[in-house]
Amino acid sequence: MKGKRMKYLGLALCCMTAALAMQGCGNSADQKVEIEIVQYKPEAAIYFETVEEEFNATHDDIQLKISSPNDAMTILRTRFIREDYPDIIGIGGDINYSYFVDAGILADVSEYKGLQTINPGYLDIAEALELVPTDGSYIVPYVANAAGVLYNRDLFAEHGWQIPETWQEMVTLCEEIKGEGILPFYFGFKDTWTCLAPWNAMAVELSPSDTTKQVNRGETSFTKEYKELSEKYLQLLPYGPDDPFAYGYNDACTAFARGEAAMYPIGSYATPQILSVNPDLNIDSFVMPASDDKDGRTLNSGIDLGFCVTADCKNKEAAYEVLDFLLADENLQKYIDAQNAVPCKTGDFKLSSMLDGMLSFIEAGNMTDYQDHYYPSEMAVDAQLQTFLLQKDVNAFLSKFDTDWQRYNRDIIRMVQEYEKEHGNEKE
Repeated sequence: MKGKRMKYLGLALCCMTAALAMQGCGNSADQKVEIEIVQYKPEAAIYFETVEEEFNATHDDIQLKISSPNDAMTILRTRFIREDYPDIIGIGGDINYSYFVDAGILADVSEYKGLQTINPGYLDIAEALELVPTDGSYIVPYVANAAGVLYNRDLFAEHGWQIPETWQEMVTLCEEIKGEGILPFYFGFKDTWTCLAPWNAMAVELSPSDTTKQVNRGETSFTKEYKELSEKYLQLLPYGPDDPFAYGYNDACTAFARGEAAMYPIGSYATPQILSVNPDLNIDSFVMPASDDKDGRTLNSGIDLGFCVTADCKNKEAAYEVLDFLLADENLQKYIDAQNAVPCKTGDFKLSSMLDGMLSFIEAGNMTDYQDHYYPSEMAVDAQLQTFLLQKDVNAFLSKFDTDWQRYNRDIIRMVQEYEKEHGNEKE
């Protein structure tokens, strides 16, 4: 028996020696660990092409491949069904991330040292997205965006208008602007998704950040939590164009760029589109004031892009090395410059001047996630908001919201309630 084992061992060693000899004659690139990233922001494809090229030029042991398809989420879901997982996925902090955590698709990256450099506010936002409390960390927040009010600095300076810090100050400002014969706001509500921007920006001050989770636990209702929010949203309409539903996002960006309105309630992501029309426009922004409580003010900001290592990744150390490269200050700054983004990493980064009015909130970590990041896409809340703004029936809108929530979240509600039953009053 011993003789047979020695014979097999000798054969194995011969095979290994031959294989090594063949490898020595082949392309050394074949020995590299390949790390594949699929990320969901096609508008940043050029940046990621540069990252791939620079990483591969400076690393002999890892081959990085990054794809930025137009419909990344559909592609990722298809690949997950086939159990064909990339090593890293780049996604936003929304309901899709929540689903992926719950499905066990993502690896726990708690030991990744780069997490220690992330603004704690964005780590809290990531944790809050979990459908039920889950041990570990599953995303490395990369960049964020912020929603509030963009405004024309030159117009404000010319007329002496002051930045509002309360809801009453906001209404008074709109009346002042309107009195000067200038349109206070431009809206692009022909595109349903734009209806979410003012909604989210006001919701962070008018409803609990965990409203959806409270509803799932049966502790409250949207009729209760969203009533003031809905009523105040309607109060904004008279300060916009006569027919805000006749104009889409591009129309609104163009009109604001041309000085046809003093303000535009939208996210920081709109700035490149606006500046493409008028590069000389002097834009700044401020946090949307939705209540009269100055102490309760918070910035509406969420994770626009984060990186998740998949549970199927065969070499986490190589994946972490890629993440280190992406998080290097000089590389992150390039993304910030290209996409007008907010870094999730703490550090001395140069942000666009249009974020000046939000900077103190960002530096303090005083931000609250978008409510719609918890909404299932099947519920089409953006379309519901557009219908509500057209019909102006608060009670009907909220009643439908509550009914549809129960319909489209049955499985999640059941899971949450089972968790609560098992864990009792344990803190989330």
